[in-house]
Amino acid sequence: MKFDAQGWLSGVRRIASPNHDARPPHTPVTLLVIHNISLPPDEFGGPAIQQFFTNTLDCTAHPYYAQLQGVKVSSHFLVRRDGGIIQFVPCNRRAWHAGVSEWQGRSRCNDFSIGIELEGSDSVPYDSPQYQALSRLTRYLKRHYPIRSIVGHSDIAPVRKTDPGPFLDWARYLQQVK
Repeated sequence: MKFDAQGWLSGVRRIASPNHDARPPHTPVTLLVIHNISLPPDEFGGPAIQQFFTNTLDCTAHPYYAQLQGVKVSSHFLVRRDGGIIQFVPCNRRAWHAGVSEWQGRSRCNDFSIGIELEGSDSVPYDSPQYQALSRLTRYLKRHYPIRSIVGHSDIAPVRKTDPGPFLDWARYLQQVK
């Protein structure tokens, strides 16, 4: 694995999302935010997540999708159930993953964070290949960015969000990224 000048990581699948913009000047990446996503909820393996992140999701294809009409979001990375990694936004750009958020007195966490989505939900344990891929990716990101904190979406937006949910084994994950 290595980054190119724009922040694309080699060795992972790349699907470019249009949902990003420039980070504020002179703003280092110091935060890693872990999320979960499944579309439809609690269903895994289909193309809906990548369609959602690339604004190509047919919002009439499932009743749940109606609420996603016009929503433009992305993350830097998605870790699939089988451990496959997809990158949607180069790390040098600001992905639209955290929304209204705050960490240690700083608002607008998208400005200074990298977002990683785990294919999952608040009601299903994560799979071993996901832990392996997430840990490998995290170690690599920590070598290239001055990341000081690793948090869940629920930590930076506690009123709005619950992900990555109760099934993320934080002790297991953080032990693997030391």
